[in-house]
Amino acid sequence: MINKNSGAEEFRQLVASPAKFRLFMLAKLPMAYMADLRVTNLTNERATVTIPYKYLNKNPFNSIYFACLSMAAELSTGVLCMMHTYKADPAVSMLVVHMDADFTKKATGKITFMCEDGRRILEAAEHTKLTGEGVTITATSIGLDESGAQVAEFRFTWSLKAKSKLLS
Repeated sequence: MINKNSGAEEFRQLVASPAKFRLFMLAKLPMAYMADLRVTNLTNERATVTIPYKYLNKNPFNSIYFACLSMAAELSTGVLCMMHTYKADPAVSMLVVHMDADFTKKATGKITFMCEDGRRILEAAEHTKLTGEGVTITATSIGLDESGAQVAEFRFTWSLKAKSKLLS
């Protein structure tokens, strides 16, 4: 019997390997690599990504540049989309079509972004694979500083669409 989530489990194992995932980021997401983003937790329901305050991602106000925060927040939602579409049959394309953010506190130190929309993302991926229709889903990522105070909230709208198989 084929495990429906074998692709997700295989993807989770790739992300859990620091060397493999760092190589992936260097090849496909070089700015995330340079900003030192880390996926610290990945389950079917939740992804956690951290970004440290450091020279390459700071702004003139001695905090993390908002674009770097956006990158970490996006990865916390995007890694869930990637996991739930990894080696999908049919293949599923994914694209951010909208982003909305609120910043509530200066971001210094290590910031942790968490997205808990994995189940809804999986349902959207399954829907597009089953119907071939494009689906949009808005995933929320909350950024917390080391004291647990919220520094930002991001909402990313992802478009997921099963690729049609070409007839030979």
